Amino acid sequence: MKQPVLGIVATVIIIAISWLAILALGVDLFMGWASFAIMGAIPFAILTGAFWHGEVPAAIGRLKQPVKGLSYLGLAVIAAAIVTVVHWLWRGGGAAQPIPMAVMTIITSVPVMFFLAIAFGGWPFNLIKNKFLGGVVMWVSAYVINAIIFQVFFNFSFAAGAPFYQPGLDPGGLLNAWDVVVVMVTALSVLFLFLNFDVWPLTNAKALRSQPLLGLVWTVLCFVIGWFVFWLGTSVFGMPAPVFMVQVSIPFLFGSIVMLNMLGGSVFAKFNQPLKGLLSAIASAIVGKLLALLYTAMMPALSGALPGGPANDFTAELWLANALLAMTFPLLAFFGDFFGLWPLAKEPIEAPAEVAAEEG
Repeated sequence: MKQPVLGIVATVIIIAISWLAILALGVDLFMGWASFAIMGAIPFAILTGAFWHGEVPAAIGRLKQPVKGLSYLGLAVIAAAIVTVVHWLWRGGGAAQPIPMAVMTIITSVPVMFFLAIAFGGWPFNLIKNKFLGGVVMWVSAYVINAIIFQVFFNFSFAAGAPFYQPGLDPGGLLNAWDVVVVMVTALSVLFLFLNFDVWPLTNAKALRSQPLLGLVWTVLCFVIGWFVFWLGTSVFGMPAPVFMVQVSIPFLFGSIVMLNMLGGSVFAKFNQPLKGLLSAIASAIVGKLLALLYTAMMPALSGALPGGPANDFTAELWLANALLAMTFPLLAFFGDFFGLWPLAKEPIEAPAEVAAEEG
């Protein structure tokens, strides 16, 4: 089976599995502990695909599928367990259910890891001779950087008086916590916009072909563009931050993951940049939006009809965000990064994001 049929079939299978998992878990468990724990595994999946390239640890990299994928999955479970417990106790105060302080900071760890692995190409951790150790240090560093971001920027005063709110768990940072989360997710979407263009035009500049300058410029551009788009959506068009995230940022991000990672960037491979990137970005936006609408239409069947908007604590919006990025995306990552799309593909497919990380 070849691309793009391979990626389409793999995506359809994972979407079906995701829907079955959401249905089996029930709405409370799915939107609570299940999504929280699965998100704790995503940075490890990024590490495996973009930094280790499915070759490290060597003892696992030499294995054949499906034993190799199952071994990586086992490591991911251990990693997720560590991350989940630490965030639950440290950020969530050991509450019966994951509270927003814990959930939001575990969400933002994903963009941080993506920027370290993709924009910076794993620098400076790729300077460590032992690639396993370098990867572990990068994985830990992502959470350290994310903890600093949480302390400096996150402010939950908007939730004062809510049952979950505890002053001791609110760092009282510079910005509304929701705004920080949405800007970071939007910046990640811009990172994938650049990947649609094969990082054009940055790679045309000789000075930007080495790290860490490429990573710094790429990251700054992502956050500047991401903040501007966020400002347009929320301040000019008046969309609440969570609504903007699930109607704009997440659909484009999810569509890009399908086009670039699952389909291997094969659809417009014959075109040159920037036309290739333009066509790929448009397709990513359309695919992502159609999938978001499909998931929304499936919500009543999978979890019941959920209310949305600020009056209902954005329940429907959070369901969609969890369904796309806390359930389907991790399963896509596990299937691609751990199993190499086995048994559909005889050889693992290297996604453009992984290529960009390696070249960076």
